[in-house]
Parts: sequence; C-alpha cells; structure tokens
Amino acid sequence: MDINQGSVTALAEYLLQTLSPDPANRKQAERCIASIEKGKNYSLILLTLVSSSNLDITIRTTGAITFKNFIKRNWATEEGRGNNIHEEMRGKIKELIVDLMLKSPKKIQRQLSDAIAEIGKSDFPEKWPTLIKDMTDKFATGDFNIINGVLQTANTLFARYRFENRSHKLWMEIRYVMANFAHPFTELFFATKDLTVVHRDNKEALKVIFGSLKLFCEIFEALTFQDVPEYFEDNMERWMAALLQLLAEDVPLLNTDNEEEPGILEEMKTVICSIAQMFASKYNDDLQPYLDEFVTSVWNLLTTTGKALKFDLLISNAINFLSCVASKDSNRSLFEAPDVLDGICKCAILPNMEFRLTDEELFEDNPEEYIRRDVEGSDVDTRRRAACDLVRALSKFFETKMTQVFGTYIQTMLASYAADPAKNWRNKDAAIYLVIALASKRATQKYGTTQTNPLVNLSDFFHQNIVPDLISTNVNELPVLKADAIKYVMTFRSQLGHGELLASIPCLINLLTASSQVIHSYAAIALDKILSMETADAKKPVIQKEELSPFAESLLSNLLLAFSLHGSGENDHLVRTLSKSLLALREQAVPYLTPVVTQLIERLKLAVKSPSKPVYNHYIFESLSVAISIVCKVTPAAVDAFEDLLFPVFQEVLTQDVQDFVPYVFQVSALLRELHSAM
Repeated sequence: MDINQGSVTALAEYLLQTLSPDPANRKQAERCIASIEKGKNYSLILLTLVSSSNLDITIRTTGAITFKNFIKRNWATEEGRGNNIHEEMRGKIKELIVDLMLKSPKKIQRQLSDAIAEIGKSDFPEKWPTLIKDMTDKFATGDFNIINGVLQTANTLFARYRFENRSHKLWMEIRYVMANFAHPFTELFFATKDLTVVHRDNKEALKVIFGSLKLFCEIFEALTFQDVPEYFEDNMERWMAALLQLLAEDVPLLNTDNEEEPGILEEMKTVICSIAQMFASKYNDDLQPYLDEFVTSVWNLLTTTGKALKFDLLISNAINFLSCVASKDSNRSLFEAPDVLDGICKCAILPNMEFRLTDEELFEDNPEEYIRRDVEGSDVDTRRRAACDLVRALSKFFETKMTQVFGTYIQTMLASYAADPAKNWRNKDAAIYLVIALASKRATQKYGTTQTNPLVNLSDFFHQNIVPDLISTNVNELPVLKADAIKYVMTFRSQLGHGELLASIPCLINLLTASSQVIHSYAAIALDKILSMETADAKKPVIQKEELSPFAESLLSNLLLAFSLHGSGENDHLVRTLSKSLLALREQAVPYLTPVVTQLIERLKLAVKSPSKPVYNHYIFESLSVAISIVCKVTPAAVDAFEDLLFPVFQEVLTQDVQDFVPYVFQVSALLRELHSAM
C-alpha cells in the first residue's frame, strides 16, 4: 500500500471493524490487517492515521495501540528471523515518532511513548544517538503538556534500569544518559519545583506541576537504581533537600474526596518514600547526612496520614523505609531511646495491623485477591505486611524489648476479645498477626518458619488461642479468626509438634466445609503444605499414609464438596490439595476413589468447553493421573474402564483443538498405554 489518504481510510475502516462486537467481523478485519502489515509502508501509514486529527479519537488510539504492538513484535531483529520493518522505514519512524508523540492527545501519547521505549531497547543509544537531544530540546518549550510527554517517555525508556542485571553494557548506557540528560533534567526539576510556589492558588496548574514532579522522582529512582552516578553524587545535597521538601508538602487544593484512588500528591510522596527506602537499603553511606531528617519526615507522614485505602501504598513504602533503616546496625542508636520503640509500636505498627472495613470487604467480596495478598506472597504491598516487616526489623537488635512491649499489647487485645468476642474479634486478629510477626525470624516456602524468637512460646499460644478456633463446630462463625488460626498452623507447621500437626488435620478437613472461600481455600493450602513436609533425616513424609488413612474418606469427600461452594468451582487450591492427598494416601484412597474420578471427569468436561485457569486445569489432569496409577496398581484391569471414561473427553479436546489440553491428553494417553503394556 502506498502512503496516501486512500490507504489511511482503508486501514481506519479495518481498525474500526476490529472493535466490532461481531466475532466474524473482527476476525476478517484482523486477517486483512495481518495481510497488509508485511508491506513496506505499513508502519508509516499507521503513524499517518494516528496523526490525522480529522479521524475519530477512538480510531486514532486503536491505531496507536496497533502500532505499539507491531513495534513490539517486529522491531528487535534476531538471527534467522526475517526483518518485517524495512531499514528505510526504521529511520523515518525515528525521525517522526518523538514529535508526533508530543503533539498527540494523552491517550495516544502514552502508546507512542511505550513504542519509543520499545525501539530504544534495541537501538538506544548506538542506533539512535539523537533521541536524548530530541527530548531534552523540548524542555525549553515551557509547555508542560510537551514536557510531561518527554518525561513519560524518558521514564518508560529508563524503567528497565530497575530490573536488568548489572553489566558493563548497561552501565555504559547509563553513563551516556547521564552525560546528555542529567544536567538539563536536574535544572528543569528544580525550576518545576519552584513553580509550586508561583502557582500555589491554581489547582489545575498544581495538578500538572506535581504530575511532572512525580515523573522526575520516578526517573531519578531509575537512574540511581543500579548505582549512584557521579553527577548525582555531586548534586546529592540539592536533590535530597528537594525530596525532603516535597515529602513534607501539604497542598489542600490537591486533596481528593476519593477514598480509594490516591491523588497526585500521594503518588509523588509514595515514590519519594521508595527512593528513601532504596538509598537506606543500597546506599546507606550516601543517605547518612540526611537520614535523621528523612526519618523525622517519614515519621510525621505516618502519624498524620489517614487510614483510607488511597494512602495504603504510601504508608507501606513509608514503613518499609523505617524497616530498612532499623535493619542496619549503624542506625541502632536511632531506636535505643526507651520511648522510641513504644512510640513506633503504638503509632506505626499497631494502627497498621488493624483489620479494617476495607479488608473485611476484600475478604468477603474478592476472596481470591485476599488470598493472593495474604498467603501467596503477591507483589502487592499492604500496610499489615509492611508493619510485620518493621516488627521483624526492630526485633533484629531489640528482640527482648520488642517482645516485652508487644507482649503487653497482645495480652490486652486478647483480654478485650475474651470480654466480648462478637464485638472485639478484630483485637484477637491483630494479636495473632503480632505473634506471627514477632516470632517468625526465618522462613522457607516448603517448611514455613524455620527460626523463631525463643521468647515467644508458640505451643502455649497455639493451645490457648488457636485451637479453640480450629475445633469450633460452627465453621462459619467469626470467619476471619478461623482464617487466622489456619494461617498460624501454616506459618509454624515446622515448629509445632508432630502430635499437634496430626491433631490439626481433622480440624482442617472440617474447615473445608466452611462457606467462606477464604476459609476453605486456606484449609486446603494448609493441608497441602502439611502433607508436603518431609523429615529432615529420612526424607519421609512427616505425616505417614497410615496416620492419614483414618481421615481419608472425610478428606476426599470434603474436598469434593468444597468445589460446590460459592466461588470455588475452579479453585486452584482445592484441586492441588486433592492431588497431594491422593499422592499421600496412595492405595489407602482406593475405597473412596469412585466419586473422586467421577467428579474429576465432569470437571474436565466443563473445563474443556472454556479453559480459563491453567493451574486448575493442570491439577485436574495430575489428580486424574494419580488416581489412574493408584487404581491400576491394585486392579490392573481397571485401565480399560479408565479408557472408556476418558476417550470421549480426549476426542473432544483433539477434535476441537483445545491447545491448553492437548499436551495433557497425550501424557495421560501415554500413561494408559504404559499400564496396558504392564498388564
């Protein structure tokens, strides 16, 4: 296609059809685009479309997204792979894209900014030496719509410095960036900061200015992540003073009524706390001259910021900074004063251990996300997790004092709960989390906590405060405390005695019947972890199959029952524990396998129609494979029955070409053939 209005109009029509609710129209349009994208001029036709102000913004935005994805797929050249973007077009794209990005609406600007960063991964700086100058020249415009576009692009371009492995090539690139970007970037940062005073009474201007300052902070963090460049070392006093000033900013005009989404001021302060944490962790010597001021400023932030959801990441980053500071022996003097630890416990840790109404809503309305944050170790920072980390950091040097201080608070909270459980259950919840944070010093995925605080009697706490919730006959009463009790067992499974672990199993099996998705999922996770444990010497299961056998029927039936509970039709944790239970029981499971196999096949049939959860699908097949192996070992002739049951499902998978399931079908078929051969 030539670059003309007709080509642009035709491509716009195809892009519009890709948004059609009719699948047939969408597929046809996608095929048309796929056929023309191999043409030499395709990328420039797309950019022409994106720049056409006479076209609808939706079409232009779709074009920008299409261009970005095209660049992602095709810009990087690999040996043995064809080059889908002509060299001449590559040069023209680099000539046009920065200016086009800067004059585009924000929706388009972000897409083109990502495309520039994608090109930069391969070409910057060797094949695109003008990029930095093209961007810094725009700083002189004074137009913050343009400046923010440049900053956004720079932030996207430099973001990889945060996660790439250190190398000579990477450091040479950063040196190149610093030589050409650092000075104009720094001077513009301070000029922009000064504008916060000039426009103090202009709300709209302040939004733009603080939006810029947030981007400046993010770029500063990226450029210092690998190491502190010499230019920033020489200007450290200016930068740190400015960051401290911004951290203390109070701009009432930027306060928002939204309780869930942070405003631009909170976002900027969140980044500054992240920078402070990074310096405390990696560049403690550089931070030392400013450490007292940062600790004071962060402390003021913690004691004056509300409990609304929108402040969560800010508070988490602030507490994480204190944790990094507290974990350094050189900073011990900051926390030695008698009233300091008590103040931190009272003002920074306890308030952020509380189970808030928003946590309760997450527990009830979005249990998968609650589990992901609380048990699975997701990347999401929470106030409670940050507070627990601060407890551990302070316990490193002040274990006795922290245990004494928290021991008093824990007893007070437990007494409050005992006086009125229905009203004060949140106090017991916080007490359990404090014990977990205080007692757990080292942990592994496989064994949970492996090193504990010797001053905390875990067994006594277990029997006095955890067992009552585990053995309660009403599995739906005070669900958060049930979840806490299960988490305690999970966390300290290596520290509890064999008898205590064995006694917990029937309790956990009973909790599989709880209506709360969090509780029956936690119970499944805990059973999986306990059954996965091995003895240190003989490498045998801690819980032997003979010990598990008395609970086999209730374990398997309750796991199957849990699949029918609300929200757990495709519960990863349940099916994984089912697989682990079958492996642990082996031939002891045979009398109870008929309903297990029947339900697994029914669930497989449903999953084939709409495969959406890969982990769930994997363990459905793994559970089936284990069941087949167990049964056929005891009754070799049963392989024929399994083939009759599974063949119709496998035939549907292969006929419909359900790609997610094809490898599993071949693996299970191979297992059946192997069992046939052994007959």
